[in-house]
Amino acid sequence: ADPVIDFEVTPNRPDWLGVQGIARDLAAAGAGRFLASDVKKVSGSFDCPVDIKLEAKEACPKFAGALVRGVKNGPSPDWMQQRLKAVGLTPKSLLVDITNYISYDRARPLHVYDAAKLQGAVVARLGRKGEKLEALDGKTYEIGEEMCVIADDSGAIGLGGVMGGQSTAVSDETVDVFVESAWFDPLRTARTGRATGIHSDARYRFERGVDPQSCIDGLNLALALITEYGGGTVTKAKIAGSIPARTDKVTFYPSDVERLTGLVIKPAEMRRILKDLGFSIEDAGDAWYLMPPSFRFDMEQSADIVEEMARLVGYDQLPTTSLPLPEGGRRAITTPMQARVRTARRVMASRGFLEAVTWSFMSKEHAGLFGKTPDSLTVANPVASELNQMRPSILGNLAVAAQRAANRGEPGVRFFEAGPVYLGDGPNDQRTMIAGLVCPVAQRHWQGAPKPYDSYAAKADLFAVLDALGQPGERFQVGAPVQPHWHPGQAGSLRLGPKLTVGHFGALHPGVLKALDVDGPAFGFELNLNALPLMKARATKTKPVLERLELTPIRRDLAFVVDEAVAAGDVVRHAQGADKQLIHSVDVFDVYQGQGVPEGRKSVAMEVTIQPKEKLKDEDIQALMDKIVAAVAKGAGGVLRG
Repeated sequence: ADPVIDFEVTPNRPDWLGVQGIARDLAAAGAGRFLASDVKKVSGSFDCPVDIKLEAKEACPKFAGALVRGVKNGPSPDWMQQRLKAVGLTPKSLLVDITNYISYDRARPLHVYDAAKLQGAVVARLGRKGEKLEALDGKTYEIGEEMCVIADDSGAIGLGGVMGGQSTAVSDETVDVFVESAWFDPLRTARTGRATGIHSDARYRFERGVDPQSCIDGLNLALALITEYGGGTVTKAKIAGSIPARTDKVTFYPSDVERLTGLVIKPAEMRRILKDLGFSIEDAGDAWYLMPPSFRFDMEQSADIVEEMARLVGYDQLPTTSLPLPEGGRRAITTPMQARVRTARRVMASRGFLEAVTWSFMSKEHAGLFGKTPDSLTVANPVASELNQMRPSILGNLAVAAQRAANRGEPGVRFFEAGPVYLGDGPNDQRTMIAGLVCPVAQRHWQGAPKPYDSYAAKADLFAVLDALGQPGERFQVGAPVQPHWHPGQAGSLRLGPKLTVGHFGALHPGVLKALDVDGPAFGFELNLNALPLMKARATKTKPVLERLELTPIRRDLAFVVDEAVAAGDVVRHAQGADKQLIHSVDVFDVYQGQGVPEGRKSVAMEVTIQPKEKLKDEDIQALMDKIVAAVAKGAGGVLRG
């Protein structure tokens, strides 16, 4: 068997998708001499009868084609079949094998049509509503209005840069063949491929970027091979449109190589490498002005050239240098924010949540459910059409992930994520958040179903994170949600002072879930880690001595009548603040409105837990109760219920 070398092609090097591109790099690295084979122009004996029209130059700016009459479409030559088999392709026929051979040899996709099946001119245009295409893979695809379509008078006969159609496919009976060599917009090609799910060699190359100057050479090479091995008469080439050649040069400073990498490379060696790579060089002393070849889209600045030098000389040749020790001794490995995120992640994992890592993008429509969608946060070159906006919240992506898990037989998964959200393009508009979300499902058990996850469970998870971060819960105030994607009656906000909102918890709004196509209900929380005050570092990492409590806690029940607009959390906060040394906790166990309570007011009943450090007399306990009553009366307008 022939030895096979598998190359991992990075997205910035589409020229490596052809053997010639790899050979050029090997020659530049000193592995041999690049044997450039110039393609001669094939002169036609008469005009091409097939007209070419460009109606969507933004999708297909250049289209070249020619007709070959009297072709014998038999098997391809043995040497070509052997090379195709070596790269894993099955030889089919002369015409198909030639297009595949040029695709793998020159990274130049081509397409051939049975000219007898064409009706009228070949047109590159955008798709039309309701159009369909039976492709070469035997499947029928719906055509979108933003897709590049190759059509004739009968309708669509191919998807530009992706796959041709069955209606004009060549066969053993093909005698006259029309050869297409075009250039298609990479982004539009990628979107078409994702929308249709078609994976083809042509799509793989066009969506990464095909050399725009290879249209004519690719056509001439195909015509030469067809006539050499299949006979026939060639028409003159027909060319529609053009692609402007690159005019801006890259300013390269040879001294940058040693400055940035430590490599000492002689100018003559650098000049040889650049020429082998296809660059033209204008030497101006300290600076060289370089014109990159048309197939190198990634060469934009001097640092790019420096990287090429290091890559071709060999990263193993980079000199080893010890990093200088920082002044003032060893510094912290993590920043306070990194430590905060790490702690929060550990807490969520310990509470049974699974960590998710979702995109920092979402669709603009979904982003609008969670906040504003300024144009400054629209992604210029999205990886997918539904990921075109920077996310203003993590919850939307978590909800979609939870629904996807449920659709795959894993309902009720608890997800959390710590990451950035984007509220604007200002320096302080990026926030680090941690969010958790659960879409609870009813549990079946012989002992009875456990209590499902709800707003209170989400609040408990939120306060567990705060506690682990050294943020005592009593310093925060709970109020109504201030963001519209929360359920107004089953959610709350967490404030630090009257103006600063640090988080939310509770149920997501049903309308938001419907727009996301997520089965509700969904409960969760979101916490702004940037908004939390930094806690003072302890002088030592030694844990404090465990305090042994000798005395039994004392519990007393109190009920206060307050205005119905007053939050129960405010009543608790004022009660607990009456004496922080003695009062261990205050827990609400009942909120009542009805008979015995004036209209417009409510009764909030709570249990006060006192943890004395020394024995208390009855009058001491009563004095503490009086302080609590006074504190609630002053802070929340509460009256002790008789």
